[in-house]
Amino acid sequence: MRVRESFPEHVQVTENLWIPVRDGTRLAARVWLPESAGQKPVPAILEYMPYRKRDFTRLRDEPLHHYFAGHGYASIRLDLRGTGDSEGVLRDEYLEQEQDDAIDAIAWIREQPWCDGRIGMMGLSWGGFNALQVAARRPPGLGAILTMCSTDDRYADDAHYKGGCLLNENLTWGSAFFNLAAFPPDPAIVGADWREQWLTRLEHNRPFPAVWMRHPRRDAYWRHGSVCEDYAAIECAVYAVGGWADGYVNAIPRLLSGLTCPRKGLIGPWPHAFPHAAVPGPRIGMFQEALRWWDYWLKGIDTGIMDEPMLRAWLEEWVPPSPYLEERPGRWVAELAWPSPRIDAHRWYLGVGSLTAEPASTPDAVHLRSPQTTGLKGGDFYGYGAEGEGPLDQREDDGKSLVFDSDPLTERLEILGTPEVELDLHCDRPLALIVARLNDVAPDGASARITYGALNLAHRNGHTNPEPLHPGHRYRVRIPLNDIGYAFPPGHTIRLALSTAYWPLIWPSPEAATVTVHTGAVSALKLPARPPRAEDEQLRAFPPPERGPGGEAMALERVYPHRSIEHDLTTDETIYTTFGDAGDFDGASLARLAAIDLTVGHTIRRTFRIAENDPLSARGTIEQTTRLQRRGWDVHIDCRTELQCTATHFRLTAHLEASENQEIVFSRAYEEWIARDCL
Repeated sequence: MRVRESFPEHVQVTENLWIPVRDGTRLAARVWLPESAGQKPVPAILEYMPYRKRDFTRLRDEPLHHYFAGHGYASIRLDLRGTGDSEGVLRDEYLEQEQDDAIDAIAWIREQPWCDGRIGMMGLSWGGFNALQVAARRPPGLGAILTMCSTDDRYADDAHYKGGCLLNENLTWGSAFFNLAAFPPDPAIVGADWREQWLTRLEHNRPFPAVWMRHPRRDAYWRHGSVCEDYAAIECAVYAVGGWADGYVNAIPRLLSGLTCPRKGLIGPWPHAFPHAAVPGPRIGMFQEALRWWDYWLKGIDTGIMDEPMLRAWLEEWVPPSPYLEERPGRWVAELAWPSPRIDAHRWYLGVGSLTAEPASTPDAVHLRSPQTTGLKGGDFYGYGAEGEGPLDQREDDGKSLVFDSDPLTERLEILGTPEVELDLHCDRPLALIVARLNDVAPDGASARITYGALNLAHRNGHTNPEPLHPGHRYRVRIPLNDIGYAFPPGHTIRLALSTAYWPLIWPSPEAATVTVHTGAVSALKLPARPPRAEDEQLRAFPPPERGPGGEAMALERVYPHRSIEHDLTTDETIYTTFGDAGDFDGASLARLAAIDLTVGHTIRRTFRIAENDPLSARGTIEQTTRLQRRGWDVHIDCRTELQCTATHFRLTAHLEASENQEIVFSRAYEEWIARDCL
C-alpha cells in the first residue's frame, strides 16, 4: 500500500483537545488540522468511538485522519464518555447519552475558528453505528456520513441475535466490551486524577453479555438506536460500506431501500475491516473514495460520485474452500436503484435430497436432527482478515445436515440480494432452531458456503412476541439468508443444507429436536437471480490503496495465533479454541509506541465446548489479558467470562482483576442467572 507523504495542506496534530458537553463532562479528542484552517476555516470530519484514540487504535487512525486533514479538512478522533481519556463512565452501547454528547461535540466543533460549520461523521463498526444514530437526530451542520460495517437494526443484524437465536458473538463481544470498559485513562493526558477516574470505571463496570441476554426479544431496548424504526429521520447524505464476509452486510441493501435521503452503497469481499487494508481483497483506495464523498457533500465540489450507480458490489466467483484468502475472485457490478427491478426470484423446490425447478408430483417428508457439533466448519461470525477465520469445506457439516442438491448447472447463474428459504415443517419439541446454508458444490465434491441464515422457530411470526411450537403441528416459516453477490459456474451444484444446530456460532436449543420438513410445492429455496449488465464493464475503476503517514510500533512480544478443534473420545466432548492478539500491531502481543512513550498489549483466548448429543453441555469461555506500561506506570487487567446453561436458565460468571505496579487495586467476581425466554 502506498503511503502518501505529500499533501495539498500541511497538517498540525493536537494530541489532546478537551470538548465540553452539556453536563460539564469533558470528552478527549485528537485533532488533525490543515495549517491554513486558522485563516480559512474548513469542514470537519468526526470519528466518535470507544476504542481509544491515543494508544490501541493509534496506528490505524493516524493515516486516516492525516489524509483528510492533508486534503483540507479538520479531522477529529473523539473518545466516548468513559473511554480513552474522556471523563465519565461508559454504561452500555449506543445510549441516548452517547448521542447527546455527539450533538454537543458537533455544536462545539462548529463554533471553533478553524471550522466553517459543515460537518461529516464517519466510522467503522461502533463509529458507523453512531454516525447513523446521530444522523437520525439531525444536528445542525451535519451534511453527510460515511458508515462502515454497521447496522440499521440492532436486533436483527448485530453481534447478539440472529433470527432470534443467541449468537456466541454476544459472549465474545460482550466480554471484549467488559474488558475495554475497565481500561484506565492515560496519566500523561489526564494528570493526577487518572486513578480516581479509573477506579470509578472499574466500580461501575458490569458483564455486558448478561445485559444483552436479558433482552432476547426485539423490545424497546433494541429499537432504540435502530434507525430502521424511522428511516425518514435521516436527511443528510449516507454512504454505507461493508463486505460480504462481515456480519453486518444486510444493513446496506436495507438502508438503500429504506432511506429517502441521498445515498450510496458499496459492498466488497471484505470482512470487518477498512477496504483499503482488508483481507480478502481486492483492496481499494477507500481514502480517495471517501474524499470524493466529502468533497461533494461538504465542499460542494462536483466529483461525479452521485452520478454513479446507487449500489456497487463485488460479485464473487467460485474458489476452493479456504479459511484464508488474500484475494477473492470476482468482478465489480452495479445497480442504479435498490431494490433493483432487474433482479427476479428464481424458485427451487425441495424434494427428497433434491432441488428442482418444478415441485415433485408426490410430496414427501424428511426428518432432521443434527448433532450438536454441526457448524464446526462455519468459521467466525465476522472476521477481521486473520488466518483460519473463514468457513472451511462444508462436507463435514453437510454430513450432519439435511441436504438438497440441484442437478449440475448447465449455465452460469449469478445472484445478488437476499436468498430465502420457505419451509413447511413440524417439530417434536416446543423449542428448536433451523440454520440454512447455501453452498456451491464443485464437481470434485468440495462444498463452499456462500451464505447462511438462522431462525429460532419460536420467532417464526416475528421477534417481538415469540411463541413455543406445538409439537406435531405444521408451520410455514421463512428463513432469510445473508445478502450475497455470487456467480455459480456451469457444472457446479447448488446445495441447500439445513441443520438444527450450528456450534459454536449459535447457542443450542435446550433439547435436541427432530424437525420434519415437508417437500414438494410447500418448501422452496428462492434465489435473487441477476441478469448480466453490459454497463458494468465501464464502471470507474477504484484507485489503488493509499493512506496518510502514521506512527510505528515496535513489537516486544510476538503472539502465535492458533485455532484448533479437539475431540475427546472418552467424554465425547468437542473443544473449539482460538487464541491471538486483539490489537492493531501486526501480530505483536506487546508493542511499544515510542511517540507517546507507552507499551500496550492485549491477548484473547476463546474456548467453546459441547458434547455431541447434549445441548446442555454447551460452554463458552473468554479469557483476556491487557497491559499498559511506561516508566513508573504499569497497569495489568485480567478478564474472564464464562457462559453455561440449564434447560431453563443461562449462568454467566465473570472475574475482573486490575493491578497497578503489580499491586491489585480491584478484584471482583460476578454471577448472573438469566431465564431462557424461548431460547
